[in-house]
Amino acid sequence: MFAIPLGDGAELRPLEPWQTEEFLAHMDRARDLVDKHIPLARAASDLESAREVLMSYARKQADDSGRIYGIWLDSTLVGGVLFRVFDAERGNCEVGCWLEPAGTGRGLVTRAARVLIDWAVEERGIHRVEWRVSTENTPSIKVAQRLGMTREGVLREGYPYGGVRQSTEIWSVLAPEWRERRENAG
Repeated sequence: MFAIPLGDGAELRPLEPWQTEEFLAHMDRARDLVDKHIPLARAASDLESAREVLMSYARKQADDSGRIYGIWLDSTLVGGVLFRVFDAERGNCEVGCWLEPAGTGRGLVTRAARVLIDWAVEERGIHRVEWRVSTENTPSIKVAQRLGMTREGVLREGYPYGGVRQSTEIWSVLAPEWRERRENAG
């Protein structure tokens, strides 16, 4: 297995089905924060369902249609990033994230998402990377901004979640923009 250092005692690693117990314990710590905006913690409510979440991403990885990675801080799983959608043939993907309270405010998601976007653009030839976020999820919107993404619009009240119709902001970055920002930053 590989681990990519993110700095400050954090690292990015694949999140795999054999880590189900650790993933469930993390989801239990993250549940209140994560459930506000995405159904990941609801989907992983016990060992069986947590394993199914990780198995679904193992299948996606085998099909080259998605991947999931954990963020460990001082050897504790505190969050993650993923390719919710990965379509190499069309050159499009969607990156997503989540964190438990112990991981917030440290820039971990931004650093981890940069690793994923670099890999998608440079290794896999992805042209368009999307970031979809609830209009109510200010921390995630700020990540999209820090990544240099462009806000393309809002899907108004596009899906019901928690008994309320939710709106989604669509952010993206294109490969030439990503490369230009990376060159200018370095």
